[in-house]
Amino acid sequence: MHPVDRFRFLHQGSEAFVLVNVWDGASALLAQQAGAQALGTSSASLAWSLGWPDGQQLPWAELKAAVVRLLRVARVPLSVDIEAGYGSEPEAVAARVRELAELGVAGINIEDGLAPAEQLAAKLRAIRQRLGKRPLFLNARCDSFLLAVGEPSAREGLALARAQAYAAAGADGVFLPGLADLATAGRLAQAVPAALNLMWLPGLPPRQALPAAGVHRLSLGPASFLGAYSALAEQLRGWCALGQPPEGWQPRPDYAGWQALCA
Repeated sequence: MHPVDRFRFLHQGSEAFVLVNVWDGASALLAQQAGAQALGTSSASLAWSLGWPDGQQLPWAELKAAVVRLLRVARVPLSVDIEAGYGSEPEAVAARVRELAELGVAGINIEDGLAPAEQLAAKLRAIRQRLGKRPLFLNARCDSFLLAVGEPSAREGLALARAQAYAAAGADGVFLPGLADLATAGRLAQAVPAALNLMWLPGLPPRQALPAAGVHRLSLGPASFLGAYSALAEQLRGWCALGQPPEGWQPRPDYAGWQALCA
């Protein structure tokens, strides 16, 4: 099955799947070893891993190079977060997406931020036109909840209007980070003709509860990166202060395990 078809199929199942966010070959290999059905870059994780701040500061050439490295080890569909598309001009954004599609990614994630909804809708239409018959899963991120846009009581309506506009412009999925209320998610899922996905947040109900609300996908965002590098920071503090790692530290995988994983 083509990676895009495989990725699209995951969004149509009766269970919500976890899109594991990765940033390099090692994290991708570990995610696949753990059973990940699909991989996605987090813009923050990828930028931080290369020493850049988040927010389209990572040069496009470096982003593409990182995608090539991820695709070399990926055995499941890979989606790439391109933030707002690295520009406001729809045709230029569409050209960048075409570059990623030609590399072999299964999907992209593109966000609206605080810009008018028509700006992202125009980008989505331009992307579809530039892709032609080439398949690619387009995930449109609506930031109404994440950025706390407007009054709390108005956010659901704002998200609904934006999500419907993005679906009409060619989005296959709509991403609502910052939303943890499944009753709200359920109403939006019923009203938007696109696969609804959320980002993990403290307090979000378990993954098993998501399908009843019409949620097809759960992404980790930068959580996996933050967890991994928090553990690394603790270990390094031990090395630098005491010349040894924290008590009880045991590498898994070890040297032989990493050799086998990368073979």
